[in-house]
Amino acid sequence: MIVTERLRLRPWTDDDIDRFAAHNADPRIMKHFPSTMSRAQTAATVKRWQKDFERYGFTFFAAELRTTEAFIGVVGPAWHRFESPFAPAIEIGWRLHPDYWGHGYATEGGRASAAFIFDGGWSEVVAVTVPENTSSRAVMDRIGMSHDPADDFLHPMGDLPHVLYRLDRDTFRSKWLSSDIYRIEP
Repeated sequence: MIVTERLRLRPWTDDDIDRFAAHNADPRIMKHFPSTMSRAQTAATVKRWQKDFERYGFTFFAAELRTTEAFIGVVGPAWHRFESPFAPAIEIGWRLHPDYWGHGYATEGGRASAAFIFDGGWSEVVAVTVPENTSSRAVMDRIGMSHDPADDFLHPMGDLPHVLYRLDRDTFRSKWLSSDIYRIEP
């Protein structure tokens, strides 16, 4: 599991499904997604992420606060799943409960996710969102990611316009030391 100053990013368990289903049914959280998700869709997502973790050693992780173990949402790196001009790629992402917005948790977890992937030998990470998701775009900027409008694309699910942000290992390492960002715990 990835541990930061305030967060624990850990693999999913079956016990997470109900609280993640409540998370995915919240229209505030899913505002920039095509729709909310049912419990069955959430369970399938958790199962897929569990398999991804077994296969790759990382996935979009369950995110919790270290002090209280409160589930706050999803943060992590994952293989980019859909066909796009920039695939194959490792994407970093976050989807937090509104109670935890505005506290820097997405930035902290996103930065740790990037550091983890770069420490694993990868040379680039990407992040995607819809253009109007200014909060996520601000997180991407704070992490040090760059946006080139020429890279923007239509998401194959619903042909929704999306922006692409990129971050390469050298740029990241010129700003931060991984050892200051996260550690691995069993």
